[in-house]
Amino acid sequence: MGKKMRLNSSLRSYLLWPIYLTVLLLSMNLVIYVIDKQAGYVMSGFVAVYFLLSLVIFYYKWHNIATELVRYAMDFAQVQKRLLKEMAIPYALLDVDGKLQWGNNEFIDLLQGKKVIGRSISSIFPGLTPESLPKAGADEMAHITLNNRNYKVVLRKIISPNFDEDANWSFYESENAWDTNNALIAMFLFDETEIIALQKENKDQKLIVGLLYIDNYDEALDSIDEVRRSLLTALVDRKINKYMQGIDAVIKKLEKDKFIFVFQHRYLSVLQSTKFSLLEEVRNVNIGNEMAVTISIGLGVNADSYITGYEYARAAIDLALGRGGDQAVVKDRDKISYYGGKSIQVEKSTRVKARVKAHAFREFVEGKDKIVVMGHALGDVDSFGAAIGVYRIGKTFNKKVHIVINEITSSLRPMISRFVGNPDYEEDLFLNNEQVKEVFDVNTLLVIVDVNRPSLLECEELLDYARTVIIFDHHRQTNEGIENAALSYIEPFASSTCEMIAEILQYTGGNLKLRPMEADALYAGIMIDTNNFLTKSGVRTFEAAAYLRRNGADVTRLRKFFRSDITEFKIKADAISSTEVYLDYYAIAVCASDEVDSPTIIAAQVANELLNIADMKASFVLSEFNNKIYISARSIDEVNVQLVMERLGGGGHLSVAGSQLEGCTIEEAVAMLKETLDTMVKEGDI
Repeated sequence: MGKKMRLNSSLRSYLLWPIYLTVLLLSMNLVIYVIDKQAGYVMSGFVAVYFLLSLVIFYYKWHNIATELVRYAMDFAQVQKRLLKEMAIPYALLDVDGKLQWGNNEFIDLLQGKKVIGRSISSIFPGLTPESLPKAGADEMAHITLNNRNYKVVLRKIISPNFDEDANWSFYESENAWDTNNALIAMFLFDETEIIALQKENKDQKLIVGLLYIDNYDEALDSIDEVRRSLLTALVDRKINKYMQGIDAVIKKLEKDKFIFVFQHRYLSVLQSTKFSLLEEVRNVNIGNEMAVTISIGLGVNADSYITGYEYARAAIDLALGRGGDQAVVKDRDKISYYGGKSIQVEKSTRVKARVKAHAFREFVEGKDKIVVMGHALGDVDSFGAAIGVYRIGKTFNKKVHIVINEITSSLRPMISRFVGNPDYEEDLFLNNEQVKEVFDVNTLLVIVDVNRPSLLECEELLDYARTVIIFDHHRQTNEGIENAALSYIEPFASSTCEMIAEILQYTGGNLKLRPMEADALYAGIMIDTNNFLTKSGVRTFEAAAYLRRNGADVTRLRKFFRSDITEFKIKADAISSTEVYLDYYAIAVCASDEVDSPTIIAAQVANELLNIADMKASFVLSEFNNKIYISARSIDEVNVQLVMERLGGGGHLSVAGSQLEGCTIEEAVAMLKETLDTMVKEGDI
């Protein structure tokens, strides 16, 4: 009403201008009287006639003008209503509760004649919930599918005041107006079917860069007579090229055992659904070769440029090789997916890589003043033995060396007791977290052994202090890695980190000589990790053991060190007697942790013992320590327990793996393990 009144006042003012101009004419008339009275009389007559005519016209035409304005307004309202009703975009009005009040023709046509007025919009479009409705002035957007077409929904809150004389217009211009029941919600539907189809087509046609490496090219050729080597190579190449033709890929051989290929994104889902069947096809190529040929594949997906995509592929193939090969790794920005990896990696017979790494490591050692060696939390014999080997390298070049150890487990205590208090070794050789932070400086070399995941380190904070980081490890890599390492030597086929360090020692030079107790520590690490040379023992494992024996390692002395006391022996017996055989092939046991210092070590020993049971493909032993549930997983060659443990947040090797669970009980952890086994058996992953 107020707006109508303001409009009426403006119109009256506009029409009364001729009358207001009479004042100006009278002023002119007075001036003319001063100049000439006769002319003034004549002017007065004309002004009087002008004023009378203006009054007559205003009073007689005002009704006609008002009538025309009303007719125009009505016509405009009809046009506006017709435009809304026949607007090409589906449009509707809802009340503040989301109930449909009105819809134009396009909106009604979308609903195919259904009676929907008064119904909640969430019952009409299930994709629109009450939470989707706008709560303030900002628009809300949602996406729905209707009649096999995709729509973007824009919801906008508008104000609809009561048009009466008592309406408080200032209220509807304030922020509180959004809370009134007089508000309405306008809903627009924009058809985006074609846009989505074009986006999908654009994504499907985007090219993915991939790298394919033959893991054991030379070793496989050496396992077959020379006459058939060319045939084996041709068969493998044919399998690879035929597979690439199936996904319309362009493939180019870079070297004798390396390929680069490019294919459209649309085929990625096909590769993932078949779990990269090329891995199995190449592995099954057999023309008398004793060693199966395996390949590794790395893909870079959803990169911003082809250069970035190639870098993703490089990172993926490095991760595949670092995890043992015979698998495909897909790197989708920060997300990484693994496929395959079920076979045991073949040991490399050449020591070229070990020699190169040893020479590079020597240069880093010579360039620093101090060395800090760190393993994983709850260090075991392998990490301790490797640390002692690095200590000897540092002392050979007259460097100060510290080893980070926070908690000494029962399995480690017999070995470390030989070094603590020994006059041949410094008192500050072993430091805890707080002590090592005080001695760490910019000229300190950080060497990490037997672990490649930051979250498992004894002191993760040292990564922030160190400028130079060296990694020696034999565990397969995961998504979580230590970044910017100056030297990374990770060999999953190695039996233990002690085996790797033993090889490094032989190529370091500098007249290095191990002491017998240091050789014992390295030999013990190999012995424990190979379960007395029963698992993962290759030619290089025994060569490393022979080197350590020549340096004074005593097997009889070590056997006495690692004998169990009667309490631990009974706990192992109880765990074995209560073992549950799950799905006919998987042994699951729980190891008590009340009376021992290192239940995780005993759990690992129990897991090894359970593999001696006939038909057991894998064993899983759970123990509780420091409010965490530890799972030790073991297998011989039929199941990749690393894949099982990765599902539970852990990792390891094909035959030796583990995981740590927090915030759950032993019973809940067993249930999670069983559920994981059920899923993986159903999916064919194990």
